Amino acid sequence: MALVAERMRPAAARRTLSTRVAAALPERGLESTCALVLAGGRGARLHQLTDARAKPVVPFAGTLKIIDFTLSNCINSGIRRVKVLTQYKAQGLIRHVASAWSFLDAARGEGIEVVPAQQQQGECWYRGTADAVHQNTEMLREGDPEFALVLAGDHVYKMDYARLVAEHARRDADVTIACVEVPLEQASALGVVDADADGRVLEFIEKPACPVPRAGRSGTVLASMGIYVFRAALLWRELARDAADPDSRHDFGGDILPALVARSRVFAHDFACSCVGKQDAGPYWRDVGTLDAYLAAHLDLLRSTPELDLGNPAWPIRGQALQLPGARFSSGPTGRCASVVDSLVCGGSVIEAATLRRALLAPHVHVSAGSLVEDAVLLPGARVGRNVVLRRAIVDEGCAVPDGLTIGVHPDEDAARFTVTAAGVTLVTARMLARHR
Repeated sequence: MALVAERMRPAAARRTLSTRVAAALPERGLESTCALVLAGGRGARLHQLTDARAKPVVPFAGTLKIIDFTLSNCINSGIRRVKVLTQYKAQGLIRHVASAWSFLDAARGEGIEVVPAQQQQGECWYRGTADAVHQNTEMLREGDPEFALVLAGDHVYKMDYARLVAEHARRDADVTIACVEVPLEQASALGVVDADADGRVLEFIEKPACPVPRAGRSGTVLASMGIYVFRAALLWRELARDAADPDSRHDFGGDILPALVARSRVFAHDFACSCVGKQDAGPYWRDVGTLDAYLAAHLDLLRSTPELDLGNPAWPIRGQALQLPGARFSSGPTGRCASVVDSLVCGGSVIEAATLRRALLAPHVHVSAGSLVEDAVLLPGARVGRNVVLRRAIVDEGCAVPDGLTIGVHPDEDAARFTVTAAGVTLVTARMLARHR
């Protein structure tokens, strides 16, 4: 009830949850926290979806990019000085941050700065996540931060980082690893943490071949979210040590964290203590690094009660502000009405006498009469011709799907033209369509 009453107060008088948490931090609080977003990866498991763009700027939920979740969490948490480290196809990310995140007050030292790989130390490009931070150590040391908050720019979730940093400070930890409980079958793609009852990490294993379930929780493991808080001085030392090791992969999960567990105070942070929003089904965090996961996360948004609420004004997920006309639904030349069920249609889209079931349409998508779009995501500017069937499909930006094409019904035929996953999700790109006209 107290939280409800707090939200009913006028906005000018309201103190956010992060503000209250920040008050419990050491003297310099969040101002002493340096936030680093690792956004340099290609995201090869998304196949051709990342041929022309880095994974963090892959469109999501119609009007957002994947990285907008991490950046929104920073701003909402009270962290307004952020460095985004990038490498692969950086221009799209630079353009997005410049256009969507330029509202911060530079006069107060606020801002989100994209830092491309520049061979700051030696002649190598980034050799791993740890090396990406190491090569920019001198810049990151500016302001003499007490804590370094290392974030991934390619996950979908809502988290109050101020709670994470406060817990790190309260425990007098050297390193804190944000963790979430995931099914055992997902563990081989993640870092797995073993912690005692007090949260002290006993072991960290990156992508174990044979993961062991948690004690007393058969079928699940405690997985790293790729979010870490370091005592900054310790981090700089460890990065220098790792850079000098010729046998290292220069990776946080593969090298830095396993080495620190044995000789430092490393703790696990339960994401349930800092997640924001609905938790009936557990804290919501998704690695959307595969086509299957990318489609599944979009379908999560279309549930009658979404697990991830993008409409909560108390914790907005910001992206590029688009001035768009409303979506238009037309009877088309047949005179039949469009049918739309459990779907999300963004502005600028036109739906003729077509059927949408569990479909997410980004801005400026056109679906012509007689077509069926089911369990599918259509990215900006996609056009679907007449009498098309799209099932369990991801249609990339600017695609023009010709009249009468059927996708997602005959897997063997689809595999000859498109990329099809083992779970039956089909990726369609403009190049694929052009090749098979």
